[in-house]
Amino acid sequence: MDNTKKEIAVFGGGCFWCTEAVFKMMKGVETVLPGYAGGTTENPTYEQVSEGSTGHAEVVYIEYDPTQVTYKSLLTVFFGSHDPTTLNQQGNDYGTQYRSVVFYTTPEQRQEAEAFIADMNDSNSAGAPVITEVQPLDKFYVAEDYHKDYYANHENAGYCQVVINPKLEKVQKEFGDLLKTLN
Repeated sequence: MDNTKKEIAVFGGGCFWCTEAVFKMMKGVETVLPGYAGGTTENPTYEQVSEGSTGHAEVVYIEYDPTQVTYKSLLTVFFGSHDPTTLNQQGNDYGTQYRSVVFYTTPEQRQEAEAFIADMNDSNSAGAPVITEVQPLDKFYVAEDYHKDYYANHENAGYCQVVINPKLEKVQKEFGDLLKTLN
């Protein structure tokens, strides 16, 4: 019986279809759910969030085994798989629902995320600063069922081919040691 205590990480890095696909590849990640966090509307729908009026971001809720993957490794892949220097935008997706945000679930996560961002900004003084928000997780709302496993269920769709595939290839190239072995 596995008695390892699972931990939760919640990240918003643009479209949750992309972010879900990235984190599903990681060792130690047991559950990835697309959803919404950071807004004021109770039980928001995709349509409401897409309009940008609820204050929510598209996020992924990640349950992971800290004996197999560290929070720092999750942060490394998160920051390496999206552009944390653009305000309310990822690629062609615009609006606060696509903002770069870390929703922490413990004080340690907050400290680690803030230190990670500070290190990134200190090490790249000539580049654009990281503007990723770091906020406490208040509530997480699971997205509608048709968003779950979107990439796996629509791999040949245009969006998946043009947007998600290049992101997955980049993650595989840059973070291969953190990924699950494919059978």
